[in-house]
Formats: sequence, C-alpha cells, structure tokens
Amino acid sequence: MQRWQVTRYGLDGLERTRGTVPEPGPGQVLVKLRAASLNYRDLLIVGDGMGMPLGLPFTPGSDGCGEVVAAGAGVTRWRPGDVVINTFWSDWWDGARPAHSVPAGAPGPGVLATHAVLGEHDLVSAPRTWTAAQASLLPCAGLTAWTALVENGALRAGQTVLIQGTGGVALFGLQLAAMHGARAVVVTSSAAKRDRVLALGASHAVLRSEADWPARVRGWTEGRGVDHVLDTAGGDSFGASVELLAPGGRVAAIGMLAGTDLRLPFYPTIINRATVQGVGVGHRRSLEELVRAVEARPFEPVVDATFPFEQVPQALETVREGAFGKVVVTMS
Repeated sequence: MQRWQVTRYGLDGLERTRGTVPEPGPGQVLVKLRAASLNYRDLLIVGDGMGMPLGLPFTPGSDGCGEVVAAGAGVTRWRPGDVVINTFWSDWWDGARPAHSVPAGAPGPGVLATHAVLGEHDLVSAPRTWTAAQASLLPCAGLTAWTALVENGALRAGQTVLIQGTGGVALFGLQLAAMHGARAVVVTSSAAKRDRVLALGASHAVLRSEADWPARVRGWTEGRGVDHVLDTAGGDSFGASVELLAPGGRVAAIGMLAGTDLRLPFYPTIINRATVQGVGVGHRRSLEELVRAVEARPFEPVVDATFPFEQVPQALETVREGAFGKVVVTMS
C-alpha cells in the first residue's frame, strides 16, 4: 500500500511512503480508498497540526470514499464489495458527541492512503448515484452544510440563506437550499465566481469588495433580512451576518478564513433574537440522512480540480489558493 505522511510540519514535510496492507482488527474493516477530498483543515494540519500534540509521522486527510475489502472479527455492518464513506468524527452516531470522539485525519486515521483500517460504525454507504470522487465530498463539506441548514436549522421552502464564500461548504449550502425550495444569496470575492454561483442557481450574488453589499442583500429580502447564514469567514464579517438576520434567524459559525475571533454587535443580536451556533461537521445519523437526500433529489456537487494520488502537495496548494468548490485526490 501507499500513504502520504507528515514527517515534519509544512508541505515540504509530506512524504509518500510504501508499506504492507494492514489487517483489520475486531470491529474494524479494511477499506481500499478510491478518492479523498481535501479541506482547508487538512492544509492547517499539515502546516502545524493545528496546535494538537500529534505524534509524527501521521497520515492526514479526513474525507474518503472506497470499497470494503476485508472485515475483522465481529463486524456485522459491512461486507467486502460495499462502497462506503467515512464519518469525520469517530464513535459519534447521534445526539451529543462523546468526549472520546476524534476527527479523522489527525488525530484519527487519515485517508490520504490507498488503504485504511476504520471502525465499522464510522462508515456510511456512499450514494449509489454518485462517483467515488463526488461521494468523498460528503463527510465534511456536505455534512457541515446539512447540519447547519437542515439538522439544526430546519430549513424549509420560502426561506432565504445567505452564504459567505464559494468553497465546498458554501456551494453545498447553495445546492441544499435549492433542494429545499429556499433561495440562496451568495457573497463572493470576484465577478467570475459571482457568475458561476448564479449559474448554479443562486438567486442573487454580490461582491464582498462592494461597500454596500449588506444593504443590497437586505434590499433583495425587501427589508426583512435572511433566515440562515452560513458564515465561513468569521472575523469582522461575522457582525454583518448577524445584522442581516430576519427576526429569529440563525448564523452558523463554520470557518475562520478572516480570523479566529467572532465579533457580534450587541443590539442586532438581541433585537433579531439571533441564534448563533458553532457547527463542527455532524454525526453519523445526519450523514446517512444526507446520503438519502442526494439519492432522492440528485444534483452534481462542485469539484473544482482533481489530482492523482502522487500529486497531493499540489492539490493542497490549490486548496490554499482558494478553490471554487472542492479539490479531490483520486487513488485509481
């Protein structure tokens, strides 16, 4: 088998290594991976471990799709030939996340490898209507948007969703809004991206560089404000997200591209009766529901670029540059 390992922090510390194919233990399955999608988190993990005390070397990558090729003793959920995606959190099946749960790709097992041993309960059947590359987008990006809008937000037809950015979570949010009969308004960084989100079905799109963009968004809602915000930036822009809420609206705090501090304006938060909720991906039940939803109401998830397995460093550079949608690595 082959795997990418972080031997020292930084992209130049990523090394492709060879080894023997591992054997699954009791309650585990061996998955031959076909594709993995990359997240901004993966770039941070490779860069400095995100401050976690990780033992080197380790295999990064948290979102994979592959085929079960062997099962350990006592496994009942899967058999060889099943096509699966992994959950981001270990042992989080529903309800509150257990204290011992860890994310995949550090400190849990990473999927930037040709094979991985994973717990049988930390897998979900991949959508039958999607390719492995497309299915690999679901564990983090797809599920984060689903958790924010559907699991937590009870998204329904006629509502308005404000989406900050055009990364993987943002574009899943746009597509899930359309699936549920809601309209999406997107704030983006360039005219080219604005045109692309409008082509994907956004009702409106505005450039972040336009000083009056919050006023324009409020105008598009006839002064009412938006029901949901997917805030992938954080920092100073978080205040605008809260100010644009309709009464009883929700802001999902998802990303930190503009900084790790969230700045809230007091009066709009109170007057709008705002709900601000951090979203750390989600549990297995929600992922299973998301898979059923995309099978029932198919759409094409947005893959910006695909790289072969030997070009993982180049793929991570593309993530750093800011992809439109997701970046995927294929193993075969």
